Amino acid sequence: MPSSPGFATLTSGATSLTLLPSLGGRVRDVTIGGRQWLWHHPDAAFTVESEDASLGEAVGSGGLDECFPTVAACKIPTWVEGAAGARIAERGALWQQECDTEVGTGEFGNFANCTWTIQPLTFEFSRCVTVRPGGLIEFAYTAKNTGTRRAPFLWAAHPVFPLTDATQIILPQGTKARVWKADGVALAGGDTLHAWPKVRSGGTLVDLSRPAALGEQFACTLSVELPKTATEIVLQEGSVRLEMRVHGGEMAHAAIRINRGVLAPTDRNRSLMPWRRPRTYSTLTVGPCVGAPESLADALGARDSVRWVEPGATARWGMTWQAGKVEA
Repeated sequence: MPSSPGFATLTSGATSLTLLPSLGGRVRDVTIGGRQWLWHHPDAAFTVESEDASLGEAVGSGGLDECFPTVAACKIPTWVEGAAGARIAERGALWQQECDTEVGTGEFGNFANCTWTIQPLTFEFSRCVTVRPGGLIEFAYTAKNTGTRRAPFLWAAHPVFPLTDATQIILPQGTKARVWKADGVALAGGDTLHAWPKVRSGGTLVDLSRPAALGEQFACTLSVELPKTATEIVLQEGSVRLEMRVHGGEMAHAAIRINRGVLAPTDRNRSLMPWRRPRTYSTLTVGPCVGAPESLADALGARDSVRWVEPGATARWGMTWQAGKVEA
């Protein structure tokens, strides 16, 4: 059996966050507003051996990790100096790399600062998580170019949440959205633009803000364009809501991945047993992005929507999480 990774827990009152430095700094638990929000795979321990690089379905053991400097696997174009032709794995360079972690107490709360160094795109990437009094969790990110040539990157937060019958996704009304992939549900993809929360399905419009209402078994991935102002991405469960606050000037997009009634990996390779009901799971990922997800190579091409960092310079961005009560 693989050994369990070490962990660090930050607390302030009833709010807590647990992270795993040896598993790419994965955040395992976020408890805020009286609820532990992140999904855990029922059959996969939090170890590197349990992980699956694929983002096409809920990833490995669950939790929250960082995709950097790409989301989808890609080959860097030949014209990018210093990294021409380099291949980067799906989910990027961080998720299987143990990070250097400093845990402490600062002026504004308990914090954990995680740092990674990657090649051939020469970045020192850091994430400082601070659990503040009053039920606020702050994520502050930096990407420093330690090389001699300017370097591009994409970044995406990848928190995996349980998808229930009550789950509601709240984004600014009319936010532009595109469907990348859809399986088990007919959604207009390609260059078709949708206005959140309505998405065209054949000759009708369906409401994606309540994913469970679309059916018992389907999967889809969307990209939404966030307003260029302070924005809330809200996940609502019954009487409590998780508010992810970002600024569209820093993070212009968010990725939404819905997996409803997907067959668990542990059941795929078993012999067919008609008397046994297969295990399925339902998950939701809603994550803000720097640059247009999800392939760095694609974003460097026609989209021209990456973040470039000059030698010696540092890119900075951040988000906060806070729980709120649903107004009656």
